[in-house]
Amino acid sequence: MSDFDAPTYIIGHKANSRPAVARGSDLNAAQRAGTIAGTTKVGGGQSKGPADHGRIAKLDRDDAPKPPEKIDPAVGKAVAQRRMAKIKPDGKAMTQKELATLINSKPQDIQDIESGKATPNQQILGKLERVLDVKLRGSDIGGPLHAPKKKVPGK
Repeated sequence: MSDFDAPTYIIGHKANSRPAVARGSDLNAAQRAGTIAGTTKVGGGQSKGPADHGRIAKLDRDDAPKPPEKIDPAVGKAVAQRRMAKIKPDGKAMTQKELATLINSKPQDIQDIESGKATPNQQILGKLERVLDVKLRGSDIGGPLHAPKKKVPGK
């Protein structure tokens, strides 16, 4: 037998290896003949009914990020009052730009703090407290930063 007469094998071709899908009367006939064992659908999408879109949307709304907290308006008012109270040698009040230069910040930061739109930045608030000598954090906002010391009797 020569190589020419050898049978030809087609690799990867599965002719008639899987039965055709039967529907309707063909399905009934195949079940009667015993060639089909069952008709269950495998991997047909969701296993537990339709998706609950309302529940999913509610979860999405609940997980939404909260807006950042804003600075207390009392802090802005205290900064504005103390800034205006600081009088320069020429007799004019300190401007927002000059205050921002003193604390090494931007004038927009001072404007946002005074208007109550800023988010609390502890570093800037600490610098403002030292420059303006006013309490901006904790209780007694707007009070003096260094309260006068009480005298102890007998000393």
